[in-house]
Formats: sequence, structure tokens, C-alpha cells
Amino acid sequence: MRLFGFEVTRRQKAMQNVPVSRGWWPLIREPFTGAWQRNKEERLDSLLQYPTLYACVSRIATDIGKLPFSLKARNSSGIWDAVENPAYSPVLGKPNHYQTGQQFREYWSLSKLSQGNTYVLKERGSRGVVVGLYILDPCRVMPLVSDSGEVFYQLYTDNLNLLPDGGDERLIVPASEIIHDRCVCPFHPLIGLPPIAAAHWPALKNMRIIKSSAEFFANNAQPSGILSAPGSIGDDTAKRLADYWNSNFSGANSGKVAVVGDDLKFMSLASKSVDSQMVEQLRYSDEQICQPFGIPPFKVGLGSIPSGLGVDAINQLYYDDALQTHIHAMECLLTDGLNAQPYKIDMDESVLMRMDAGKKADYHRTLIDGSIETINNARLSFNLPPLDGGDTVYMQMQDMPLDQVRNNVLPSPAPAPDPAQGAELSAAIEESKQVKAELFRLKFVQAARTEATR
Repeated sequence: MRLFGFEVTRRQKAMQNVPVSRGWWPLIREPFTGAWQRNKEERLDSLLQYPTLYACVSRIATDIGKLPFSLKARNSSGIWDAVENPAYSPVLGKPNHYQTGQQFREYWSLSKLSQGNTYVLKERGSRGVVVGLYILDPCRVMPLVSDSGEVFYQLYTDNLNLLPDGGDERLIVPASEIIHDRCVCPFHPLIGLPPIAAAHWPALKNMRIIKSSAEFFANNAQPSGILSAPGSIGDDTAKRLADYWNSNFSGANSGKVAVVGDDLKFMSLASKSVDSQMVEQLRYSDEQICQPFGIPPFKVGLGSIPSGLGVDAINQLYYDDALQTHIHAMECLLTDGLNAQPYKIDMDESVLMRMDAGKKADYHRTLIDGSIETINNARLSFNLPPLDGGDTVYMQMQDMPLDQVRNNVLPSPAPAPDPAQGAELSAAIEESKQVKAELFRLKFVQAARTEATR
């Protein structure tokens, strides 16, 4: 059968499932035996309810979602310029029928960070060009490897992504029709391990601390305990006293005045949050959660910004440790998956590195003064129209040519004047002086004669 413009085959006996027994989420994680039957297992959706873990995942995913795709081609000068191409630009702007470009990039990152793998199915048009990209549910995709080493992917029913129920025929597609992005692969090259796997236990510990704290304060901050009597009592009496105490002095009735006799005493068992150093425990585990994601703790509201770090240094640190590897992987995989060579697919990272207007102006002024960019390039970054003559790089006249500076060559001195030319110039100057003196004498004589006539 044909699906999305390519041929889907039956499952072949020569193919083997990729072992995932040492993976992460395919296994059920139980805090103790029988917890799953009692609905006490810790699943991904419940762990993501923890604020710090949610902040780490959402911060990376939403920041990558901000970066628009750009198709670039190398010009004759070797510079990559943004271009438009009808074979690639439409699918980059609108990958599928239910996601925008921003939602597509964000969900790509969420799948990778939470499950360790992102599977993107290609939809091809009549000319074999990719016209749609669909991010699949990682739990509904199984990598397969044939005896010859070829990679295939087994797809299960997914109505949102238009994958039909294959019945007895399991949908098998070749690796050429799947873009597979994955985190580090410690167990198998086709199975990625998400950072949530490393953050599991710290998040689980803090989740239990918060649940215990919520239960504690739901009981009006009154710890649980035992009722003790000075003498022995029977089981029936003990049960009657426990039922009476629980029904009248716990839950919504907590805090009421209890009147007891027979020298009964209440002894607290649960420790208070101060005794267990809850705040310190939460902070330490939160920092451990941030480590696998490469996020500085202060980026998700933990602690304060280290002294000496400016805004630019903070953003650069966050980009290098938490974002760069995911952005680079997405660019390379899309360029290769869409067969876009000699073009390349780039993500505009300047959206993340925006500066304030004053610092941005200083930055471009430095580039212009250093003859690195033109005035019109700087105006373009401020969304201003170009000016006549603004496409020229300017340099001061006293600057030395680069080849002379490199070879330590001084400019040649001016040639000495010719002696013959010097004599002629001196004679001409002397003659000019004599002419001026004669004119002055004649003018003086004429003025004297005019005065005598009067």
C-alpha cells in the first residue's frame, strides 16, 4: 500500500526489533512492588507536574520554538544569504495541517527531551518533493534493523498524523522517510536516553516532599501521632477510640478541642518541615534536576545570578550548554532529510540574543568603525530603509594598507627636488618681487603728482 507518497511494505521476518529493555520510558517505574496496581507508580505525566522539571523542559522547548527556519544559499562571495525556493520554503513555513512552524519546533524539542527520541514522518508530493512533516508519538514507533543492516521504522495507528490501522499488516517505512533525532545513546545507536531519565530521582524525591507537605498543611499543620493510655486496653476499645478520634479531630475537623479521660495522651509521630530541612532538600534536588538539561539554576528561578555575569554572558552560557546541541541537530537533520543540498536550513538565533537599543547601536557602530559592515547593514537590523552610499565600507585616509603593515614596509619618502628646477623657481620668485616693488614705486609717484597739482 502507498502512504504519504511512498510504498509501505509488510513486516519482514528478517527484521529485528531494536532492544529497548535498557531504555527509559518503555519500562514501568514502580517505587515498590505492587505500586502500579495501587495507582502509586510515578509516570512521566506526573513527574512533569513538578515545577522545576517542567520549567527546564518548557524553557528549552519554547526557546527553540522561537527560532524561525531560514533557507540559505551560498553566493559568489561565499556568504550564506537567505533565499526562497518553492521546493523547500512552503514546508518550512507550514510543516503540516495542524501545527505552525513555532509549534512544530516546540513539539520536536518536547518529544526529544521527554522521550529521548523525535520521529518525523515525511509526506511527499507527486514529484517526490517533501510537502509535509509529521512528528509521531514516540510510543507508537519501533526502530527495526534488517539482517543487512538497513534501518526501518514500524509505525502504529496514529489518527492525528493520518496513519491508518494496518490490521495484520504492520506499517513499515524505510529510514529515508523518517527524520530521527535522538539524545545521547548509551545503550543502542537508535535509542536515545532523555535528560529526564537522569532527573528522575531528584524530581521524584521533591514530588514526595511536596505531597507530604500538602497533606501536612491540609491537616492544619498538625502532625499525625498516637493515643496512649497508662494501662492496657482491648482491641475493641482501641478501635473505638481511633475511629472516634479520626472522625472528630482530623481532616476538616482538625484543630478542634478534644476532651479525653482515663489519662489518655497524644504523641506526635510525623516530623515537621523544619526538622527535616525541607527547603534545603528541595533546593539541592532542584539543582540536580537542572544538571542533565544544562540549564543554569538561576535561569529557572533557583538562587541568584552569580556576580560579575552580565545579561549577554548569561544568555551565551545558557545557549552553549542547553540549546546549541539541539539547534544544530535540528538544522543538520532537516537539511539532510529534505535533500536540500546545496542549500542549508538555518535557524535564526539572533531572536534569542536580542540586545537593548543602546547596546545594539554601540555594537553596530563598532562594526562600522572597524570596516566590518556597511551603514545599510546596520540600518537593516533596526528595520530602517537603506541610504544612498550606505553600501560602501569606509576607512580613514591615514590607515596603512594591510599588505604593507604585514610586510613591515614603510611608505617611500617624497623624492628630493631637482637643483635646476630649484634655481629656476628662485629666479622666478626674485623677478616677481622686483615687479611688485616697481609697481609700488610708480603708484607712489603718481599719488605725489596728484597731490602737487591740487
